[in-house]
Amino acid sequence: MKISGLQKLTLLDFPGHVACTVFSAGCDLRCPFCHNASLVKGVPDIMTEDEFFAFLSKRHGILDGVAFTGGEPLLNRDFTDFALRVKNMGFLVKLDTNGTFPNRLRDAVDKAAVDYVAMDIKNSPEKYTLTCGGNVDMDAMSESVQILLEGKVEYEFRTTVVGEYHTDADFIGIGEFIRGAERYYLQQFADSGDILGGAPLTAPSREEMEKYADTVRPYVKSVSLRGVK
Repeated sequence: MKISGLQKLTLLDFPGHVACTVFSAGCDLRCPFCHNASLVKGVPDIMTEDEFFAFLSKRHGILDGVAFTGGEPLLNRDFTDFALRVKNMGFLVKLDTNGTFPNRLRDAVDKAAVDYVAMDIKNSPEKYTLTCGGNVDMDAMSESVQILLEGKVEYEFRTTVVGEYHTDADFIGIGEFIRGAERYYLQQFADSGDILGGAPLTAPSREEMEKYADTVRPYVKSVSLRGVK
């Protein structure tokens, strides 16, 4: 497991839990609005696995769990084994994923290596290639969605909403794509100063965000907004 960043304490990344966040470098997508551009492009590892587990062994009673994000953590072929080591130490595991590795997601879910999965839904299926900066295997994406819809693990779907990439019609397509989901979050785009694309991007207004949420509500049990100003 490549560990390219570590936030030692977070109250936000793992809903309802105190956690640390492990950042894994590298991603197979190139979304222009990605806010972790340096991780996507690849950065050196900051610690070894042994160093991480030594850190974690000192956090019993402080942390509830570990949130894995990126980049794309499932680029690591050994993610499930690594996550199981975390679980065996008594910690919960959350995974952030873009859904492009359904076989590895299935492995992690079936082996109970993850307790919560947050999967990004970049756009309506018809606009994935435009939104992600290249061709996307939508069969793989659909398979990952279906794995989570089975309900074997607690999960959420989420979309970072960008003025230049999303319209009301897109959220009809998204609703159809994740129909029956338990939870869906619309996150307002914010320029972190480390976004991947070069062109300026804008955040939708609160009114637009609320409209998009209303559009997708007929398809999903719970729809909420995040980070809306």
